Amino acid sequence: MSKTRIFALSLVAIMLIAVFTNPSKEKIESKLADKAKEILKKQLQYEHQDAVDLGMMLFGDQVVSEFINSYTTTSNYYLFSLSKINWNGEQIIIGGGAFSQVWISPKLDEKADQLINALKKQ
Repeated sequence: MSKTRIFALSLVAIMLIAVFTNPSKEKIESKLADKAKEILKKQLQYEHQDAVDLGMMLFGDQVVSEFINSYTTTSNYYLFSLSKINWNGEQIIIGGGAFSQVWISPKLDEKADQLINALKKQ
């Protein structure tokens, strides 16, 4: 076989693997929810961790799921997936997934800090 044919077959094989191992929308949203909960706990800086845990049980999960449903979108491009946040009329990529892996961008931390600061000023 020629080098061109081997390269083409390898490329097709990689693309097929990417299609079949692309993480689902639910998996990406689950990772985003975990990251959002982590950010929320970090912003709450209470002395008593029990109070934070109780607050997260009562309200945190609802706030995080509302945030995920209202402000984020996940697009599947078959070979990979991208998650975007809608912030002030612009869409910013905050995460992605490929080959059964999900990555969350540090931009989510920056946008969360901006959101918390905006809420504190009101």
